[in-house]
Amino acid sequence: MKLEELRPAPGAKRPRKRVGRGNASGHGNQSGRGTKGQKARTGVRMVPGFEGGQTPLWKRLPKRGFRNPNRKSYDWVNLDVLERAFESGAEVTPAVLKERGLVKGKKEVKILGRGRLTKPLVVRAHRFSKSAKAAIEAAGGQAIELEPSANKKDKDKRGVTE
Repeated sequence: MKLEELRPAPGAKRPRKRVGRGNASGHGNQSGRGTKGQKARTGVRMVPGFEGGQTPLWKRLPKRGFRNPNRKSYDWVNLDVLERAFESGAEVTPAVLKERGLVKGKKEVKILGRGRLTKPLVVRAHRFSKSAKAAIEAAGGQAIELEPSANKKDKDKRGVTE
């Protein structure tokens, strides 16, 4: 088979609908637009959710709550998870946690204090709860806080350029 021999399957291509070519064509007179009204006119463009001038549903429903655009959210890991997942003396970083599937890796990492830690670990994270930091240091490890990763928009606001 050659490239020039390729054809669409029979019935796959249909002729273009030619409207406004007389009543005998079946698409004359109103040309398939029904009768009168806004949608029958040319140049009609209504936004999604437009209800003919009636107050649209999204405006009729009550608005509740507040979504803070500056909210900080963290991927968090508890001490009992670190106890199970790492050997004594291991270095724990956000990259290692992501690699092992303990965090999703899209946010900054916070270590929380649920559970007991008996092994000395070197833990690098963006945040620590007070109890988690105390427990890591009590077990003979280190809790090292990483710099928060700032968005490019935040850097621009502070006048810092890359």
